Amino acid sequence: MFESAELGHKVDKKTYEAELPALREALLDAQYDLIESRAFPVVMIVSGVNGGGRRESVRLLNAWLDARHIDTHGLGEPSDEERDRPPMWRFWRLLPPKGRMTIFQGSWYSQALIDRVYGRSKVADLEEAMERNLRFEQMLADEGALILKFWFHLSKKAQEKRLKSLEKDPLTRWRVTERDWEHFKLYDRFYKTASHALRMTSTADAPWYIIEGTDERYRNLTLGKIVLTALRKRLELTQPPPRPLATLPSLPRVDEQNLLRKLDMTLRLPKKTYEKQLETYQGRLALLTREPGFQNISVVVVFEGVDAAGKGGAIRRIISALDARMYQIIPVAAPTDEERAHPYLWRFWRHIPRRGRLAIFDRSWYGRVLVERVEGFCSEYDWMRAYNEINDFEAQLVEHHIVLVKFWLAISKDEQLRRFKAREQTGFKRFKITEEDWRNREKWDQYEEAVCDMIDRTSTEIAPWTLVEAEDKNYARIKVLKTLCERIEAAL
Repeated sequence: MFESAELGHKVDKKTYEAELPALREALLDAQYDLIESRAFPVVMIVSGVNGGGRRESVRLLNAWLDARHIDTHGLGEPSDEERDRPPMWRFWRLLPPKGRMTIFQGSWYSQALIDRVYGRSKVADLEEAMERNLRFEQMLADEGALILKFWFHLSKKAQEKRLKSLEKDPLTRWRVTERDWEHFKLYDRFYKTASHALRMTSTADAPWYIIEGTDERYRNLTLGKIVLTALRKRLELTQPPPRPLATLPSLPRVDEQNLLRKLDMTLRLPKKTYEKQLETYQGRLALLTREPGFQNISVVVVFEGVDAAGKGGAIRRIISALDARMYQIIPVAAPTDEERAHPYLWRFWRHIPRRGRLAIFDRSWYGRVLVERVEGFCSEYDWMRAYNEINDFEAQLVEHHIVLVKFWLAISKDEQLRRFKAREQTGFKRFKITEEDWRNREKWDQYEEAVCDMIDRTSTEIAPWTLVEAEDKNYARIKVLKTLCERIEAAL
């Protein structure tokens, strides 16, 4: 894997000084074309062995390019805020919008590599982490990002020479720490582990570029030319056609049965029974969130359903039992310009709560496979790939001890019409009914098919859907509260 990066590559001073001005000018031109076009984001990873030139390369890029349009993140140990969320949260929130570059010195590869080298994990753990990295980068690529991954390499002999040289110079002595020498003693393990990880994760959409770090001029020119060529190639690329699917996105309809039509919409709860159970379950929820163990978990509640199904009413019954400092309600509407400039899951990752908190999503990331699918806001390939991306996202939440509870509130088409008309006739409810609601109603069958596909493909053993018969609001609200209490209780 590293053979070509141990050949002793060198560039003489005359060649370097002759090529450098034109390269820097071309890089700046390409960067400004990127900024002006806002065509795609650039995600750059700078990694490699100690002394191989990672730090110098990051400084170089910021010097050669306009640093005002580059975000550079040197990520070390996670902060308390970051430990409260899944490990990928810290990277998701730093992803660049279209037209900008982000350089990661310390990335989603770092911890898995260190853990394996120090024997804190097994080969299977490393491979599982690399598979997750592959899925993450494939998603970034599908969302339009240009991904550049650089590994700066030194042979064992060259690394020892570099570290000793830095130690001798009073101006650079501070750069060599005991940890650097500790890593040097484990060079063979690092070599083997990095070789395995890079081989697994070098793909057509996100290849690794392994650059020998012995000669500074060679390293600089190679890095600059790769960045320039990649930017220019991508900027000159015309909009690619949507990727076709060779398979059916849904099961062909042979009969009239589906998940939603099999729900018992006659379920009712008398008012007195409802009031008694409401008090019971709200009290139970309040006590559960005050348990000492609740500080070790967090809760994400997702509400989806057809228009007028009662999501808002169910949410109000939940928050009535909670301290306002403990929860956040995230109403999800059409994405803003800022959100459209990022991968579609970015705006949801931002709202993942800290431990001891709840986040309630009034609509959610499932818009990609519902509204965007039915209304044609994304291609068939994009919403089909979203099922796996959503399942992976939710798996990361659950693995981090987040209680994920997903509700689909279902009502009949006739009941929706009755509620729409009632909203139009009630002054303080008129804001709840819009022309879009009526348009969506015309596509009832298409939404029904999309919902059934969504449930089949994303109701997993760790994040199941709870289907709520919401024809009767009292019944629906109690089922929501009871389910939420049971899931939190089980986690505690």
